[in-house]
Amino acid sequence: MSDTAVDPKFEGKAGFITGGGTGIGLACARAIVDGGGKVTLAGRREEVVRDAAAGLGERAGWAVCDVTSDESVEAAVAKAAEFGGGALSLAVNAAGVGVAGSLLASSSAEFSSTLDTNLTGVFRALRAEAKVMKASGGGSIVNISSIAGALTHRWMSAYCASKAGVNMLTRTAADELGQYGIRVNAVMPGLVETDMAEMLTSNDLAVQEYLRLMPVSRLGKPVDIGGVVGFLLSDDASWVTGQCLGVDGGHTIRKGPDLVPMLSQVLPEE
Repeated sequence: MSDTAVDPKFEGKAGFITGGGTGIGLACARAIVDGGGKVTLAGRREEVVRDAAAGLGERAGWAVCDVTSDESVEAAVAKAAEFGGGALSLAVNAAGVGVAGSLLASSSAEFSSTLDTNLTGVFRALRAEAKVMKASGGGSIVNISSIAGALTHRWMSAYCASKAGVNMLTRTAADELGQYGIRVNAVMPGLVETDMAEMLTSNDLAVQEYLRLMPVSRLGKPVDIGGVVGFLLSDDASWVTGQCLGVDGGHTIRKGPDLVPMLSQVLPEE
């Protein structure tokens, strides 16, 4: 259980988080619990989401969920709504994969697989969440995008395309769902210290490249993202929708990192 004092901004509300067992997703879940809400953590690995939920206490539940499967997503969202007493008003779509490789060396199957998780997976979850929220009277959805959705990253074409797609999906969904009282926003993290980003955060060459491009020059922490997501989920952001917000130390006002010097040590050009 988090030892942060409860701020009741999410009292009586229930949330659902894909990729909720670790990193950014777990930080978002903690923000909901610390706000007095209930949350269901969803992920592919049962042990991970089960243990993470236990660590958050009685207001957290869990569901096994593979975002590449319509049936799996719909079942997990239904379980989250049941845990919330039949309603769902908060959702964070954080499940994703990080991939790298030159365009010339990448296969179309690898490209499609990345989009299926990072973009179509967000669509699957958002669609299921919005159906329940419409019936519940509204809600707030936050998609976890990336600075790679706005800035080019050489040798990361599939990842960049997937996150750019998340940004446009966020905007179009906000436009369409606002009539039902559903807000949809996205955050675009920079380099954050998570398990998924370990290949970058553990490499000094990559870290220095990111740091030189940030006005606030430090690596992000999951709580940096969780705090902003908590705001966007809350009624404090009741007039905010369709926005893709960089949470990145200012990285997006400059340019994307050049990771080729690091990646070329371990990956072929073609």
